[in-house]
Amino acid sequence: MRPELAKKYDRLKAEIRSYESVLVALSGGVDSSLVAFVAGQELGEKALAVTSGSESLKATDLLLAKEITAEWGLSHRVITTREIENKNYSANPQNRCYFCKTTLYTDLAEIAEREGFRWVLNGTNTDDLGGFRPGLKAADESSVKSPLADCGFSKQDIRDLADHLKLRNAKKPASACLSSRVPYGTAISRSILHQIEQAESVLERLGLKQFRVRHHGDVARLEVETDDFPAVIEHRLEIERQLSSLGYRYVALDLRGFRSGSLNEVISISRSDQDRSAHTLIEKREGNLA
Repeated sequence: MRPELAKKYDRLKAEIRSYESVLVALSGGVDSSLVAFVAGQELGEKALAVTSGSESLKATDLLLAKEITAEWGLSHRVITTREIENKNYSANPQNRCYFCKTTLYTDLAEIAEREGFRWVLNGTNTDDLGGFRPGLKAADESSVKSPLADCGFSKQDIRDLADHLKLRNAKKPASACLSSRVPYGTAISRSILHQIEQAESVLERLGLKQFRVRHHGDVARLEVETDDFPAVIEHRLEIERQLSSLGYRYVALDLRGFRSGSLNEVISISRSDQDRSAHTLIEKREGNLA
């Protein structure tokens, strides 16, 4: 492990120990997994990982969360948040993530208060402080701790440390919630989320690792790594047949390839709330690193 990362790791362990007892919001991604793993190592029974098994989380990610926590001997609980029943969320506005995270953190705070956990933690890192992330505001309002950001961890730091610790999902591609495949303003429903999940499973079975199926009504727009274009072309008839059976009339390959958050490219964003939450995290992190 490089010396700089070793120092951050030591700082992270000390930070989490200082919380005394924690509840970790675990999605199955590498960021929150690293927080959950270290919390389990440092706090033992005083750490609980909680995963929301709502419709916006892929079933494969839920299964992964169950498996890795079992491997680590970390207490884990699955709850079902009801964000899709909130009209502010299901209408799919530009700040949809705010309503999702508010629902999640409210439910987690109730568990923490009822069962005596002092803090709720998430997997936010320094790379998350840029871009459009309304969930930062929800975390700030709910006093959720972000130990990775506070200790200066970038996304690459997280992957490097997770690999060093031999976490099974160290190289797992980023996998945002299924609602992120739906353009803003298009209402989100359980049936749409299920349709997207089934469509993405078609690409996963072909061996693709990093991709999205963007849902545009009866059009499925495939975003895959440009290196995977030949595989998509080779299997185009099979892909088209299977996605048509799911209800898509047209299947299109995005020639720009995979890019995280591509649906944000077409919107105009007021940044005041986003900047305020990001600056709060930056100030906390710089204070911890001083």
